Amino acid sequence: SLVWAATPGMLFQEDKKTRLHPLNLSWVLGYNSSLAVHSLMDGEDRVLLYISSHTVVIHDILGNRQYHLQGHTNVISCLCVSEDRRWVATADRGPDALIIVWDSFSGIPVRTIFDSHPEDGVSAIAISQDAKNLVTISTAAVQRVCVWKWTLPTEKPMCSTELRPEFGHQDYVIFNRQNSYEFVSNSKTQVIFYLWGRANTLDERTTFPLSLQTFNTVVGHFSQSVFHFNNSQALTGTSAGKLVVWDTISPSTPSKGLRVKLHGMKATKLVPVQKDSLTVLMVFESCIVTGDVKGHVKFYSGQLQLLACYSHSKVGSIRSISFSKTPLDPPKAAPACSTSSTASSQPFSDSSNSVSLTLNRNFILSTSDATVLHVATDSANVEKVMEEAKKAVNALACHPRQALIAVGSHCGLLKVWDYQQTKYLVSRIFPEAGIQCLSYDPQGYFLAAGFTDGSVYILDAISLRSSCKEFKFSHGPVTHISFSHDSEYLATADEKYSVTVYKRVLQNGSRCWEHLAGLHSHYKPIRSILFGVQLDSNEPRLLSLGEDRQLIEYDLNSSSKDHLEVLHKDRIEQIAVPLYLAWYPQLSTESFILTANNCYKMKLYNTTTKMCRKTVLGPTYGSPLEKIQILPTTNTMDSQKCYLAYITKNKVGLQILPVDGNPHKSSAFICHPNGVSDLATSYDGRYVFTAGRDDCTVMRWEVNLDALEAAASLGGEDLIPFYNLLDGGREGEFLRELEDYFYYAQLRSHGIDTLETRQVSTHIPLEEIPSVMRAMGFYPSEEKIEDMINEIKFSEYVDTGEQVTKINLEDFIKLYINHRPAFGLSMKRIQRAFQVLGYDNENGDKVIDRGDLLLLLQCRGEHMTEDELAQCLTTLLGKRPGRRGSDPDTYDPSGAAAALMEEEIPAEITAEIFTADILGLPIAE
Repeated sequence: SLVWAATPGMLFQEDKKTRLHPLNLSWVLGYNSSLAVHSLMDGEDRVLLYISSHTVVIHDILGNRQYHLQGHTNVISCLCVSEDRRWVATADRGPDALIIVWDSFSGIPVRTIFDSHPEDGVSAIAISQDAKNLVTISTAAVQRVCVWKWTLPTEKPMCSTELRPEFGHQDYVIFNRQNSYEFVSNSKTQVIFYLWGRANTLDERTTFPLSLQTFNTVVGHFSQSVFHFNNSQALTGTSAGKLVVWDTISPSTPSKGLRVKLHGMKATKLVPVQKDSLTVLMVFESCIVTGDVKGHVKFYSGQLQLLACYSHSKVGSIRSISFSKTPLDPPKAAPACSTSSTASSQPFSDSSNSVSLTLNRNFILSTSDATVLHVATDSANVEKVMEEAKKAVNALACHPRQALIAVGSHCGLLKVWDYQQTKYLVSRIFPEAGIQCLSYDPQGYFLAAGFTDGSVYILDAISLRSSCKEFKFSHGPVTHISFSHDSEYLATADEKYSVTVYKRVLQNGSRCWEHLAGLHSHYKPIRSILFGVQLDSNEPRLLSLGEDRQLIEYDLNSSSKDHLEVLHKDRIEQIAVPLYLAWYPQLSTESFILTANNCYKMKLYNTTTKMCRKTVLGPTYGSPLEKIQILPTTNTMDSQKCYLAYITKNKVGLQILPVDGNPHKSSAFICHPNGVSDLATSYDGRYVFTAGRDDCTVMRWEVNLDALEAAASLGGEDLIPFYNLLDGGREGEFLRELEDYFYYAQLRSHGIDTLETRQVSTHIPLEEIPSVMRAMGFYPSEEKIEDMINEIKFSEYVDTGEQVTKINLEDFIKLYINHRPAFGLSMKRIQRAFQVLGYDNENGDKVIDRGDLLLLLQCRGEHMTEDELAQCLTTLLGKRPGRRGSDPDTYDPSGAAAALMEEEIPAEITAEIFTADILGLPIAE
């Protein structure tokens, strides 16, 4: 067994693992500063363990290496580490929440517990001193406490109990070091003691809430609790800088066994140890250790006498303290309490032999402002190990020629990182506002940053010094920023739906930037701004795309000071909302723009005419594509092989180009479960980077194109990947029915009643496409029909100069799969339409008036004539068309629709009546 043979540090002694996936996590920047940082090894191998989003990171600081434990699909909410630092237990919150126990020596998950707390996941977890038992507390409104014997192969807890809501949200739990059957938890207002009996019963003993009258002084909110190391007492730290001492209440009639100790616990003392709020309380060997909001670490004896303290002027609120496992040589005596303002001075001291054993351990401090410090007690030095973003990370930009990436966060921190050497190079803090977007210019000389206050900085790419005074022409947070290919223009988009352009000009013999013009060009959020190059010149072109479905191209040459000229304005979607825009690689004679929309479709538009030339089914991994980037190619790669990197709501993926709707040509992996904010690709295409917004992390993904190509090959060629997207697959009834309709359309095009010899063909005319689509249950709009016909008609025009007039069965199947709704027609969409168009009737149902429905169908959207509406209703309702006079062959469309509606349809129409009674579609239960 790999676990049985594992030894400390073995993770980093092994050869690099074979990269089996198209994207492989290779490095993580940042961590969850609300969770503890643990010291696994100290000395020659300084190894830390911390949480980054849904990943456990084991980080060898001195060796500059990381190992990642991946298994959670939600952000990890809590963790604990065994006394010997071997076993690590992690838990998460969200759907399909997991508890995983890892072997930190080998990196192997030795136990996974499913459905432990199906309500909402886990809020607190602890492991016993003997590392055999786990206790978890759920996140739900009615919390459940469960005890697990994780070494046993069972999915059920050994015992559990529910807590009453009045106990408050219990968010901290810890075992008694002397008794693995005893543990304590606390909320901000209540402490609960538990005893797990040998008969697998769990007894909780709640304590009375403490008030101002309990000790005639302010108690404060509880932070953490701990059992005393040498007696039956327990301690709880508070936000008022006090320690509550809990002691047992002896029963009136003595009983035997463990139950005696927890017959009752009562607050017997309130010890004011300091004025500042206590955030950490722990027992280590013969000391009680506290950490507070001012960054002080203090050591107390068992009688709560202050023995030593540590403070540093730049240390924030302490989140966790982790002592090294291995003791050092005895330190020299020092003053009882000292402070420091620099990392190289003596911030730590020992004044008593009683704590020499404890102070003979190095320890790790983590703070709530995302800083990790290493305190070496033998040299009395403190070293800053990590300093990461305190707030959301929203902005990434990769240098176009070097292995550098810039990372910007909402706390104003801008860092440039060498992702090959995995080290930080330079940083700058902007205290006025948060960084929202970043962009390098194509030559790599400038780095532009857009901020949440609407300001724009243009910085030197190496030193991060400002190249000019900041601009503030945007009236809202800057959401997008981009340079032109010649670095002569810079464009931004902001939350107020405006596009602003800056230009590089010559002033007093030197080049500098100035504001050119801005325009409120959209009426909904702008999703992309994109610079390109004119087809017939080297002049830049600028486009913007908004959720208002408008693709706007600007005339930069005709624009002047404070006047931004619009060249073209095209509505590119009818129903779907476009989400991103990119230049499509030149894989054919024709040039295209690539878009992705919220209906899981990717579309190609001619760069000149803006005509939709192709629609394909995009990746369907839970949410639509949010951002896309063409992966840069290297000289060693086939020039005709191109790839696309993309992010969805919480995943990152790769796609093989050209896009054709083949689902096996793409793959995706969960990167940031709570949301991805940005995407960047390295200049050589070897790495993809993702930013996780509120999880404050950036992940580096190593690209393995061979694995992606292998997966696509295994998926089959030609139509084989598409057959599986049809109900029943290649041998199903759906495909047989489609073939029947296809060949019936052939007969219809030749004439049903003809007696002439028919020409056998494998094609149908393009005019028959709408009829076959509708026969298969796909009801495209007139604009969608035009897009489908144009897609086939002009598919060979650029190469041959001729239009295609017919389509074969294979191409029709692809056309059907790529254009139909990704997940079929849903009742929710019809109900949403009634929510917008209808009103509440007396019963509280959303309804549309019968007359209003007629009016809407004839006057809104792709409006129908009364004749068309009457024909549709007679067909749908199974009625004969209206007649005029006594002549049965005359048809009177006038008033036919209204008459049918009054006769067959109620005055108030609900979504269910419209779907079932008018359209005749089944409603799912």
